Amino acid sequence: MTGEAMIARAKEVFDIEIEGLRRTRDALGDGFTAAVRMILACASQGGIVVVSGVGKNLHIAEKMSAIFSSTGTRSIVLNPVQAMHGDLGMVSAKDILIALSFSGESDEILRLIPAIRRHGLKVVSMTGRPESTLAGMSDVHIEIPCGKEACPFGMAPTNSTTATMAMGDALAMTLIDAQRFSVEEYAMNHPAGAIGRALVMKVTDVMRTGERLAKIGPSATVMESIMAMTRAHGGAAVVAGADGRLEGIFTDGDFRRIMSDPAGRLPSVLSAPVSEYMTPSPMFVRDDVYAAELLKIFERKRIDDLPVCDAAGRVVGLVDIQDLPKMKVM
Repeated sequence: MTGEAMIARAKEVFDIEIEGLRRTRDALGDGFTAAVRMILACASQGGIVVVSGVGKNLHIAEKMSAIFSSTGTRSIVLNPVQAMHGDLGMVSAKDILIALSFSGESDEILRLIPAIRRHGLKVVSMTGRPESTLAGMSDVHIEIPCGKEACPFGMAPTNSTTATMAMGDALAMTLIDAQRFSVEEYAMNHPAGAIGRALVMKVTDVMRTGERLAKIGPSATVMESIMAMTRAHGGAAVVAGADGRLEGIFTDGDFRRIMSDPAGRLPSVLSAPVSEYMTPSPMFVRDDVYAAELLKIFERKRIDDLPVCDAAGRVVGLVDIQDLPKMKVM
């Protein structure tokens, strides 16, 4: 098999699964909205979302349950085999079951449903066949009409598992909006790792202050500004008025641009007030912002330095993009 043939086959798989996602997206309807409402009602009563599947769908159930739990919807995974040997003790009548089976005929899932019913749970199913046995046994059915599998034998779950996983993501993200789940609540569920640090830490945890903050007045010369930046080991000086309010920012990039101008004269530039060359009224962030917001600003605005001000507009610090990796929030 040539390299070109390998790439062609890989692209074909992508095309099949992209088309499957489109078909599944376009089929969204009453089943999806009914499932969302059922989950919301379950959550309001203190219930949990139980997700179950067999084979590859059990792995999808684990992922689906994990994203529910991390985004404000309490959830557990129920292995249908283990459920029949005691794990049904984990569920209660306040809960609901989301059952995954693309064929809708998986024996293990079909045997699970009557037992789940005896515990008083309602059932949401996701299948590729609305006429299937599982769909008929469910209170709500969400169809996954993704089309053929990418497998040449039409057997290995590929297109169907991708579409089912995407449907789980769609449910979870819709529930975030419906429940008004906040970034602060998200942070509570992610205390570790880069995500957790970015969400839990605030600007005050990462900003430069004291000797590491180059803060100057508008009458300071360009030379004095450069010296302040050098002492602070930074690439920018924040310009603040006598009342401490932010007036501008002067960066080493600004200085390089000045000196690259053929009309520039080093002695005269160095003795000139920095107010002549600073960026006036620059973008800044409040000192109560989360570090996660910093990442968005740096990425969107393509800047390297960001002043930090308090509620009165007074400069209290500076965030240098080079400091974020050191704080492990980037």
